[in-house]
Amino acid sequence: MRKIDVFRVGRLAACGVLFGLLYGCAGHPKDVIVPVAETAPTASKVDMLITTTRARSTVPGEMYNGERAAAPSFADLTISIPPDSVRKVGEVAWPRRLPSNPATDFATLKADEISREQAQSWLSASVRKNKDGSVLVFIHGFNNRFEDSVYRFAQIIHDSGVNSAPVLVTWPSRGKLLAYGYDRESTNYTRNALEQLFQYLAKDPEVKDVSILAHSMGNWLALESLRQMAIRNGHLPGKFHNVMLAAPDVDVDVFRQQITDMGKQHPQFTLFVSRDDKALAFSRRVWGGVSRLGSIDPEQAPYKQELADSKIKVIDLTKIKAGDSLNHGKFAESPEIVRLIGGRISQGQSLTDSRVGVGDAIAVAASGAAEVASKVVTAPLVAVDPNSRK
Repeated sequence: MRKIDVFRVGRLAACGVLFGLLYGCAGHPKDVIVPVAETAPTASKVDMLITTTRARSTVPGEMYNGERAAAPSFADLTISIPPDSVRKVGEVAWPRRLPSNPATDFATLKADEISREQAQSWLSASVRKNKDGSVLVFIHGFNNRFEDSVYRFAQIIHDSGVNSAPVLVTWPSRGKLLAYGYDRESTNYTRNALEQLFQYLAKDPEVKDVSILAHSMGNWLALESLRQMAIRNGHLPGKFHNVMLAAPDVDVDVFRQQITDMGKQHPQFTLFVSRDDKALAFSRRVWGGVSRLGSIDPEQAPYKQELADSKIKVIDLTKIKAGDSLNHGKFAESPEIVRLIGGRISQGQSLTDSRVGVGDAIAVAASGAAEVASKVVTAPLVAVDPNSRK
């Protein structure tokens, strides 16, 4: 009996280490959020609004930690991004030494905690700057420290070219190898706060369009908050046009129920899947062998029909090659994909609507990623693309 217990403990420890290897992205210095005094004339700037349920850190140089706050707080951050000539599109250029050098590194130029009223003013001013009154909300995944989520979102905003007001929702992830259970419960802890944000965006007359991009475990938080909002209001708001689910670490059976609970009026869901996602393959083992939504084969039964019935569109990234050896972050690390996302959001289109043709994949094909064009599954499936004919 004792041998069995030791064996089980060993397996749990191994699971924790593997989770860290699979999902880990928390190996960077914490004090990169400390603003630098220098700027670089060739660098770009990304201004973003932060809403978080993380606790304020008492450690010098660390703005928020991985513990849970009693109430949401807000921050106004500006991130400097070096020119594309010194980094690859899709890559976060972490500094090799501190302070960051804006000419070669991602660098923080401003990091101010603000009040709820100031956050509302920031959002209003940012929305008025873009023609379509749009907002993009990003929700990160497991094992992300605060600075990880900030710099990744800055990279996505910059590389995608999106013009929407950027809002980062960062929840209390400890950024530790053995904290998977804590992180999962932290997404549940954040559901009410995220729903409150969604409710505010729905009621704000200046906000005309809301897109949501979630990654990995962040999809659970996004879907649960939308479900909660739909049940409370009886429906989801029409201005919530695009919900992009990137590599969702979500039980496929639970997802079916979440979509049902949202009702017939729901946003256009676009699902990014990759059957070679090693992180989700391991997650499936941990969760009892039930398929994870982000690694299904959308052309196989029962998924193909179910996706069509729910009008969920799928982009299969299985054959796309990116910098992530675990194939878990292709949506952000593939230059072609992140630009496709940004271009379509900025034009107010669903990511895979009828106006997104094979012609959009010409640049993708040039880099060996033509699978995007051929593996877009729509409901109904479009065999011939009239936009490409044009």
